[in-house]
Order: sequence, then C-alpha cells, then structure tokens
Amino acid sequence: MSKHKKIFVTGATSGVGLLLAKKLQAAGHEVWASGRNVVVLQELSKMGIHTIQADLTAEQSLEDLFDKMATPDTIVHCAGVGTFAYLTELEEKDMALMMKVNVLAPMSLSKYFARNMKKRGSGHIIFVASQAGKVATPKASVYAASKHAILGFANAIRMELKEHGILVTTINPGPIDTPFLDLADQTGNYRDKLSKHLLSPEKVVISIIQAIDHPVREVDLPSYMSITSKLYAVFPKIVETVGKSFFNKK
Repeated sequence: MSKHKKIFVTGATSGVGLLLAKKLQAAGHEVWASGRNVVVLQELSKMGIHTIQADLTAEQSLEDLFDKMATPDTIVHCAGVGTFAYLTELEEKDMALMMKVNVLAPMSLSKYFARNMKKRGSGHIIFVASQAGKVATPKASVYAASKHAILGFANAIRMELKEHGILVTTINPGPIDTPFLDLADQTGNYRDKLSKHLLSPEKVVISIIQAIDHPVREVDLPSYMSITSKLYAVFPKIVETVGKSFFNKK
C-alpha cells in the first residue's frame, strides 16, 4: 500500500463503501466517511474513522460536510441508489433520487474539493460508476442514465484537472453482491438469476485500493466487461440482439 493519505469515502455505511473505509483505516490511512446510518457511523467512529452524517440529497448536508472536513488527498464516491423498473412503472421521486445521489451530489463534492486540490497541485477523485454507464439494459433506464452522466462528467474533468496534478479514475463494476441489489430490485429476481455472476464486495474494494495506490484511468469489473462495452459502442444492435436474454434478467 502507498504512503498514508487522507481519504474521503461517501456511502460508507453499507456495501462497498463500508468495507473500503474499514480496509483503508486498517492500512493506516486517515479515513473520513459519510453516510446516513447513524448506528454504522458510530461503529466506524469507534475504529478511529472520522465520520460525518450526511444526506447527499440535501444541500445543507453538503455544506456541513465541507465545513467539517478539509480537502482530502483522495475522494472515493461510493454512494449510490437505484430502482430497477420499467420506465412506465417508475415513480418520479425515485427518478429524482437517482439523479441527485448518483450524479448531482458527486458533481458538487468534486467541484468543491477540486478547487482546493488545484491550489495544492495534487489530488485524486475516484468514481464508483457502473457497467450500466456503458451498456444500458431494460428496467435500468434512469439508473443507467445516471451512470452514463457520471462517466461523461469524469471524462471531462479528467482533461480539465490533469494539468493541475489531479487524477480522475472511474471504477466500472457489474452487479455486486451487496444490499444495493435488494433495494434496487425488490422482486429478488435479479439476484437469483445473476447469483453466479455477482461480484464480491471484496473484489471491488481490492480494485479501488489498487487504483488509489497506482492510479489508472478506469477499471472494468469483471475485466471481460470492457470487451462487451467496446463491442456495444461499435455494434450496438448486434450486442442488444445477442445479449437480449442476459440483459433481461432484471
């Protein structure tokens, strides 16, 4: 592991974010963690992790977060929400929530901290995006749109910030075996159908830590998904036809 850093992890009270915060703390980094679950935050605090209760959909929460924490060396945007349903069945409140948490919040956080990173001449912003940001599938229209948006944002600021010594990485995992799946698809069908293909949270966390230690542009998980996304970019109709049965597992 690289030299000890000040690392800020959002979405740190469940799933990948929770495991990542614990691993980074165990490795000796100064970890700051935000999330909504007070009980989990208290547990993290007992481990020596700096915690901030924050609802990323509320502007006041973002302002409080900025006030409490100086600019970190590395930001890892893990917070995310999803609702898997056909467009005509989606609630507008769920559509708005996905865009606020998955897109607007990380944009605002990145903007704020990038200013100070520019003054310092260094920094690393990591987005835990999704393969859905490269290949959209049925019942994930708004979720996929949010991930397409954050990938586009990351690609743009990577070019803007490079000359200031700030690195930008996207982690693009497929479905992960975390509580997120149960919340996004309350039918349970998606988890059942993809059980053999689900990524372990540990595998994703290891990849994030490797990217912190040895920064790269992007990481696709599993690695073969990079082939699928590249094929989709060139032959979308063929990929949609051939992959129809897999894409319709939700």
